[in-house]
Amino acid sequence: MARENLADLQAFVAVAQARSFTRAAAQLGLSRSALSHAMTGLEARLGMRLLTRTTRSVSVTDAGARLLAVLSPRFEDIAAELAQLSALRDKPAGTVRITAHDHAIKTVLWPRLAPLLREYPDIRVELSVDYGLTDIVAERFDAGVRSGDSLNKDMIAVRISPDLRVAIVAAPSYFEGRAAPNSPKDLVHHRCINLRLPTAGGLYAWELQKDGETVEVRVDGQVTVNNTYLKLDAALDGLGLCTLPHDLVEAHLQAGRLVPVLPDWWPTFPGYHLYFPHRRQMSPAFALVLEAVRVQVRG
Repeated sequence: MARENLADLQAFVAVAQARSFTRAAAQLGLSRSALSHAMTGLEARLGMRLLTRTTRSVSVTDAGARLLAVLSPRFEDIAAELAQLSALRDKPAGTVRITAHDHAIKTVLWPRLAPLLREYPDIRVELSVDYGLTDIVAERFDAGVRSGDSLNKDMIAVRISPDLRVAIVAAPSYFEGRAAPNSPKDLVHHRCINLRLPTAGGLYAWELQKDGETVEVRVDGQVTVNNTYLKLDAALDGLGLCTLPHDLVEAHLQAGRLVPVLPDWWPTFPGYHLYFPHRRQMSPAFALVLEAVRVQVRG
């Protein structure tokens, strides 16, 4: 294929991965019409259809999927090699994209990344708040953060926090005229603040642990949110019982703004891990980010 068509192949990869001419055009800095014209020309030169277009979406044909599988890793290799060139500069440069949920970003990532960004002004970090099990390869993230018990086996995982203890709490005002629960089964008689997960739109089931026993409880209440800090606000406003990371509520418990509920049943989960796909080479910017957030956990 002619050398000048390399740009069309890169454009095809962008469209196939974004599944949208509009999003791909924005990424490439092209107009939508110019990108569509380039794809039509590429298909004409190859003599086969690569993309199936509808008014709402774009998908790859069998031929397009085969071409994407060949091109995508090669363009990633090229991008990695180009990123390595930044090591020749006085200071590393480049953008590192990470997906994580808000608690991990605020309590773990940001306190460690802020000093790094001040030291290396040519490094850029993009943090995306997401409670879903994001496919970081498909969404073109460099890394993601999850609890250690929900990691894909084909990813490299680096621990960035100790194990996480989850507390059940409520405001003292909530218990005015109400008796506190004595066991997990009593939770169904209380107003509880729910967390809706983006995966299948389901509500998070409370997992409680005591003496090796694990109990799963599905609760109900007036308030459902999709954000840890909104859960905390609702609990402080006396709108129900709530599960939250212990480090997030510890100061409120000490100040009496919140009270503990069923403390014998508070569970502990594996700590946060930064995960990313296997790479033959790692950009200097990503290597610095990885070293900044890595933590040595004893035991």
